[in-house]
Order: sequence, then structure tokens, then C-alpha cells
Amino acid sequence: MHRGKGMKFVGDSRVPAERKPNIPKDYSEFPGKTEAFWPNFLLKEWLVGAVFLIGFLCLTVAHPSPLERVADPTDSGYIPLPDWYFLFLYQLLKYEFAAGSFTVVGAIVIPGLAFGALMLAPFLDRGPERRPAKRPIAVGMMILGVAAVFYLTWESVVTHDWEQAAEQGKIQAEVEIDKESDGYAIYQEQGCISCHGDNLQGGAAGKALVDNGLEPDAIADIAINGQGSMPAGVFKGTDEELKVLSEFISGVTSK
Repeated sequence: MHRGKGMKFVGDSRVPAERKPNIPKDYSEFPGKTEAFWPNFLLKEWLVGAVFLIGFLCLTVAHPSPLERVADPTDSGYIPLPDWYFLFLYQLLKYEFAAGSFTVVGAIVIPGLAFGALMLAPFLDRGPERRPAKRPIAVGMMILGVAAVFYLTWESVVTHDWEQAAEQGKIQAEVEIDKESDGYAIYQEQGCISCHGDNLQGGAAGKALVDNGLEPDAIADIAINGQGSMPAGVFKGTDEELKVLSEFISGVTSK
């Protein structure tokens, strides 16, 4: 006996005559919880995006980006620092097993294995359980990856010389330096250019000499006896050359 479309009586139960795959319910069955994509939903997305865009623009106006001086490819003493989301990879390249001749290990092999393992996690653990305790493989790999990223990022931050980085990136006033003068020739001969730059702008190994505010005698004393990170005995020239060099450096100003 047939009653209802596609239904049969089997005892006291009603069983579908034809089995169908699981089909999700039509969202129209939930009135008040759905809306049209155009224009209702899309308009809300645009409004939220506009609010965030205006907030971001206000932030850029209130806090301009911390620009540094013009990049100098000849400055071998410059200490680079990538953006925060790459700090863990930057720190990884500092270890012996991932640096030098093994840079490919730290730059490609280890990150490739780590991200490859995270991508394979859903295929390695295909159980129906959603609780972390029931998914030890996927959860363990995720915890290990997150912990490694946090640790390497923290190590990179605490070991970085922020004061020296701020000094080497400081924008210096542009000055016109007479590179044909005797003082600049001595400056080059004595190797000062390797630490203080070709325009006396300074770098990671030496401070800027522009607008130093020192008298020639004080500069000569530093050249002989050293100061701070500059060791004594760096200058190897004659007294006359020292006098010319000191007067040259003392006279380099941005005015």
C-alpha cells in the first residue's frame, strides 16, 4: 500500500522507498537567518571594509612609517632586520647548522619540512574526533610548529642590538664633501671609510662623523687612543697627516 510520495508502510514505520545521499537542508528553512548576497550582505562587507580602511589611513597619518637612510650596498657592516613575521626564519639562519655553507638547510630544507608537515596533518590524522586529546598527531604537530615560531621570534628580538640598528638606520643630513681634498685622501688611506662610510655617514661598525661637534685636537686624540668600540692605534699615519685628517673631519657639517 502506498501513501505519500515515495513512501511505503513497513509495520508501524515509514521508510523512504528510495535511499538518497545526505543533502544539506535548504537555508530557506531558516527564515530570518538568511539574506540576499546582493545588495544586503555585500553592502555590510563594504561598510566594514571602509571603516577599517579609514582607521588604517588615520594610523598612517598619526604614525608615519619609520624610514631609514638610503640603502648603501657597499656598507658591509649593516645589520639587516626583516619584518616581524620573518624573524623566526632570520633567527634560524644564525645557527651553525643552518648558516654559512648550510644556508640552504635553514632557508629551504627546514622551513619546507615544517610547512610540509603542517599541510600533511589533515591527511595523517583523518579521524572524526574534534577534541584535541583525541587528535594527538595533528595537535602535536601544530603545537610544535607554533612553539618553534614563538621561540625563534623571541630569540631574534632579544639578541638584536636595537640601539645600534637605530643608529645605523638614522637619516643623516646630506652634506657636500670635498673628496678631492687631502683630508679625504688620508681618510681613505687610513681605512676610516670602511667603518664610517664614504660620506662620513657612519654605519654598523662606526658612528657618523657629520656634525660631530668635536675640535681637531679631540678628533686626533680619538684617532690615536680610541674611544668606545674604536680601538687604539687605528691611525698609522704621520703627525702632519693626523692634523690634516682631524681638521677635515671637524669641518664636515651639514650647514
